[in-house]
Amino acid sequence: MWELRQQVGSRELLLPGAQVVVLGPDETVLFQQRTDSGVWEFPAGACEPGQSFATAAVAELFEETGIRADATDLTAFASLSEPQLHQLEYPNGDKVHAFALCFALERWTGKVTREESEVSDIAFFPLAAPPEPLHPPTREVIRLYLRYRQSGAFQAR
Repeated sequence: MWELRQQVGSRELLLPGAQVVVLGPDETVLFQQRTDSGVWEFPAGACEPGQSFATAAVAELFEETGIRADATDLTAFASLSEPQLHQLEYPNGDKVHAFALCFALERWTGKVTREESEVSDIAFFPLAAPPEPLHPPTREVIRLYLRYRQSGAFQAR
């Protein structure tokens, strides 16, 4: 991404990526707080060349949280691409329209450890009581996940 930004500056880019709802004990899920904006979100990140959505999810999850997962343990439950919900502007002025495949993960190993340059805090919270301030796309992913759990049907937004 850095190389591309050198060519196009801050203008809006289409960005494929993945988000992971990591399921923890007692109906909790893992949230992380961004160092740049202070908002809480699910572990997530952009796909790099040569990665699928699942391998990007596994790589970002390990990079940001220290959690190890196998791509075959990820369950895709939704996609989030609505421009009004998933157009982002970062504190440095970079703009993206993100297209995220959202995964749930029940089986994982490792000790949860935050990646200090990107994550200021990391913890499990009840899904019904997420930490604030919550990143608006994350709020939508929670809704999509709850609808998926209720219906069993893949959600698209």
